[in-house]
Amino acid sequence: MKLSNHYFYTKKEDAKDEESISANLLVRSGMIKKIGSGIYAFLPLGLKTFRKIENIVREEMDKAGSQELVMPSLLPESYYADSGRRNVFGDDMFALKDRVGRDYVLGPTHEELFVEVCRDVIKSYKDMPLNLYQMANKYRDEPRSRYGLIRTREFVMKDAYSFDKDIEGLNQSYQIMFDAYHRIFDRIGLDYCVVKASSGAMGGLLSEEFQAITEIGEDRLVLCDQCGLSTNIEICECPKVDGSSKSQTSHKELFHTPNCGTIEELVSTYGFSAKDLCKTLIYRVDDSFYAFMVRGDRELNETKIQMLFNTKNVSLATFEEDEKITGAKVGFAGPIDLGIPIIMDQEILGMKDFIVGANQTDYHYKNVNIIDFDYEKVADIRIISEEDCCPKCGGKLTFKHGIEVGNTFKLGTKYSESMGLYFTDENNQLKPVVMGCYGIGIARILSAIVEQSHDDNGIIFPEAIAPYDCAIVVVNAKDEHQMKVANDLYESFQSQGKDVLFDDRLVSAGVKFKDMELIGIPYVYIVGKNIDEGKIEYKDRKTMEKREILLENLI
Repeated sequence: MKLSNHYFYTKKEDAKDEESISANLLVRSGMIKKIGSGIYAFLPLGLKTFRKIENIVREEMDKAGSQELVMPSLLPESYYADSGRRNVFGDDMFALKDRVGRDYVLGPTHEELFVEVCRDVIKSYKDMPLNLYQMANKYRDEPRSRYGLIRTREFVMKDAYSFDKDIEGLNQSYQIMFDAYHRIFDRIGLDYCVVKASSGAMGGLLSEEFQAITEIGEDRLVLCDQCGLSTNIEICECPKVDGSSKSQTSHKELFHTPNCGTIEELVSTYGFSAKDLCKTLIYRVDDSFYAFMVRGDRELNETKIQMLFNTKNVSLATFEEDEKITGAKVGFAGPIDLGIPIIMDQEILGMKDFIVGANQTDYHYKNVNIIDFDYEKVADIRIISEEDCCPKCGGKLTFKHGIEVGNTFKLGTKYSESMGLYFTDENNQLKPVVMGCYGIGIARILSAIVEQSHDDNGIIFPEAIAPYDCAIVVVNAKDEHQMKVANDLYESFQSQGKDVLFDDRLVSAGVKFKDMELIGIPYVYIVGKNIDEGKIEYKDRKTMEKREILLENLI
């Protein structure tokens, strides 16, 4: 492509409303343009890279035996009502009505539709295994779009679905997809790891995430080099606690704590350690209220609560609800005589003589022990911290940030049962189809690559997904000799099947060099004054190495 007559621009200044390096560089390099909150246009240069990522994904999916189709994005809402997920998605789903009042949604994911299309082909165990995939737009009304392409309201996902007669078949299909994912991300050039994760709204038997390791990212990963533990922090187990040696040593005592409704205020006013405090947090779970107790310096893990109760409907009580239950201002809730079920974190079993709220404004109890109140259940309900040891081997944990670029789920029979996808087995018995689901975020891969591979000058694209294989820069486009050599070189590269960018613009050489560095083309060939000696300059974008090459040797 010759830049002089094609759509191309770059920006010198940083994008003012982008909070990630990748979004800033992709906007500055003219690859994407922000249209609205969480909505981006892919411009010609960015679309070339986007398509190259898609092609790698498509090649590996085809090689793995999956067949491509395309689903509509505008869907009758009834499909999600039938599967039981309409309420799970809630406000995250874009909903609308047609002119006669029928309810529709913009598809956030397509499990239900793949079940629908398989009704016509899966009747017997002989019709499986079957694997289908698509590259399609998805829509989610994110409460907070952020990090550019990492969390958007419209995005392209490759989603695949496997259909098998039993768990053994699912395991085989899952492994085929799992191996294909490794080949995809290896070919693209990502630095990634695979972690165990929550199934979330997908449900099912197992969920694993392919996480690109970055400085930013909404996911925190917990890793142990000693035993190989690799998990998303939201589901990482905390080390077990032996509370057998913790006996009561004192009697509880009510004491006045005016204007100290937070852990920080108690610590700063009275010199307590946060480790000697227990906080009681009141949540609504479905239609009931529960109190959750964790140590004062710990964070409650809402994902673990969802898993504990097998529900997505978990929310912190409002101030009004909290005060009605406790009879005190917010910040003074405690487990003693609370009147609602208490779920206690397992770590509290190892504590004694701790401090809790008294359910009275400006009062707490000290020297409290677990025999001083009733609790319904002990469970692991906190977020693991960096001071914890590995729950599997006791080794040292490493915490990293990640961008989820792919996920794999063993769905089991969740959707086939709810939507009536059954088959006749070898014994002529009717059984539900066993499903798997496999997703990849195409734009997220682009962002993750830029987060991982850039410098002060711009993007450094891996060869596999760079918008062009190489670039030719003519220093002086008004010089006939330079232009002739550059054109000949351009045509020669094209005849060899190379995807070449030719910067023949009537702008300064400095502008051209900076633009090539910003957009991240792997190799640049510079045609300048030394062409009179039969030489051109070669530059490697990754290493920034420059050297002269004889033109005859290059061709």
